[in-house]
Amino acid sequence: MSTTSTQPAANHEAALESLYRRVNWRILPFLLICYLFAALDRLNIGFAKLQMQSDLGLSDAVYGLGAGIFFLGYVLFEIPSNLLLPKLGVRRTMARILVLWGLTSASMMFVRNVPTFYTLRFLLGVFEAGFAPGIIFYLTYWYGEARMARAIAIFLTAGPLSGVVGGPLSAWAMTTLHDAAGLAGWQWVFLIEGLPSVVLGILAWFVLADRPETARWLSSEERATLQTQLRAPAEKTHRSFASVARDPWIYLMAAAYFCVVCGIYAVNFWLPSILRADGVTDPMRIGFYSTIPFIAAVTGMVVVGRSSDRSGERRWHSALPSFAGGVSLAIAATSAGHLVTSLLFMTIATLMMFASYTVFWAIPSDYLKGDAAAGGIALINTIGQLGGFLSPTIIGFATTATGSLRAGLYVMVALLVIGACLMAIRLPRPHGSMHEKSSETFAAANHP
Repeated sequence: MSTTSTQPAANHEAALESLYRRVNWRILPFLLICYLFAALDRLNIGFAKLQMQSDLGLSDAVYGLGAGIFFLGYVLFEIPSNLLLPKLGVRRTMARILVLWGLTSASMMFVRNVPTFYTLRFLLGVFEAGFAPGIIFYLTYWYGEARMARAIAIFLTAGPLSGVVGGPLSAWAMTTLHDAAGLAGWQWVFLIEGLPSVVLGILAWFVLADRPETARWLSSEERATLQTQLRAPAEKTHRSFASVARDPWIYLMAAAYFCVVCGIYAVNFWLPSILRADGVTDPMRIGFYSTIPFIAAVTGMVVVGRSSDRSGERRWHSALPSFAGGVSLAIAATSAGHLVTSLLFMTIATLMMFASYTVFWAIPSDYLKGDAAAGGIALINTIGQLGGFLSPTIIGFATTATGSLRAGLYVMVALLVIGACLMAIRLPRPHGSMHEKSSETFAAANHP
């Protein structure tokens, strides 16, 4: 009798796993590649700086502001982009974003002065606005709570993977292609790393389905199965963006995310300069060493994301890595000039910050339901991405004023610790969620 009753359940679970394997392979690799070039096109400025700063006569303060001004354009247009996404569809939105940011990134090769530098960085932010939060919202069409952290982790590994790919690629372009066709190495960096996004934008129109309901590669039964995995209780659904904007928990999540973003972009924009301050002068060696923290980050994101999904716990899986990242970054800053120690703790800090960042996004994805979630996720990301402007700007001005990166990095350490404290605050639990299906003791002790 027991065998008879459990067999249908086992068959259903096997069929569900098979369906999600198809979904995973159909959408996640393409989204990962798109986000890899998004991260590459916003962060290759960190490597190009090693040449273009002297070619164009840019100070560290000018560079820091230019690196950060990207995020001003990004935050101004992110919420409108995401609010339009459910109406326009994912294919149109992503095709537009990818093509326009690819052309703008490639146009960075024409920078000759500070105003052009600032303008193109601002436009790059405008055209990329809505991409990452749009994809995170898009994943809520396909994945329920129990699978969300893993899906987000796979997508977001593109961030550190861009560091793995971008370091050697940028170093190769700056050294091997320097003066080819009359272009400096840093100009080749922007051209080679920008144009693939245009191709990906064209492919997005043919590869992506707006929703599971429009995916021709799914049967009607498979679409219905996915829908049952996504169903959310009506009482926890935000009916409109206005209701999202009035929710104080949104701003708590946004503040926590802001702190983690500040730490991550400190590494993203300044790692090549940190390595040079540690005594590494050869661009190829800088490119190689810069991959180490990001390789570690990829591993940490996947491991911590899987652990969070298995336990159903989000809060401490995000808060504790943020705190550990802050401590490690402090040690790395103190060890400036000592390559091995500095790189070791910079690697640990990068791993922890990206792990925190990954699991964090499962929290608003669990909390927000319905099409209004697009605006909620965009609002959180908009506030958080201001850290992408603040972080390089603070470090740039502090470095110009003191001649050392250390003071700016200590500010990032403090923000990571504050972010950990904010993430440790318990959020209301959605009724009927995976959290309430856990034991009451476990939920009281661990769950957001």
